Amino acid sequence: MRAQAQRFDTGLVFVATAIVSSLLAALLIASGRSKLLKEPQQMAIMRSVEFPEDKVWLLALAEIAGAVGLVVGLFWWPIGVAAATGVTLYFLGAVSAHFRVGHKYPIPALVMLLLGVAALVLRASTT
Repeated sequence: MRAQAQRFDTGLVFVATAIVSSLLAALLIASGRSKLLKEPQQMAIMRSVEFPEDKVWLLALAEIAGAVGLVVGLFWWPIGVAAATGVTLYFLGAVSAHFRVGHKYPIPALVMLLLGVAALVLRASTT
């Protein structure tokens, strides 16, 4: 009975992993797209954190790669753990950039950081 309950728990954790990873991947694609298209609101944020506008495409590439890694990582756990680690570090840097220039409440970056941490913890627990 214990082994059956443990398999059930692992299944639920994987479902949670899939949901969090998919949500985060969708948000990363949307964010990467807005950076590639240099949407005015996105570029205003980049200027406010003093990020060079000619390098924004690198951030977009990192976000899109993270999204792909999170989805592929649902099928092969090492990729998922690596992608979630990368996304977490990326948004740790984003939050730091906001704090560095005096933004007190970088809520979108903090939410993405928390989602990255959640994806990492969940994926690492379902290896």
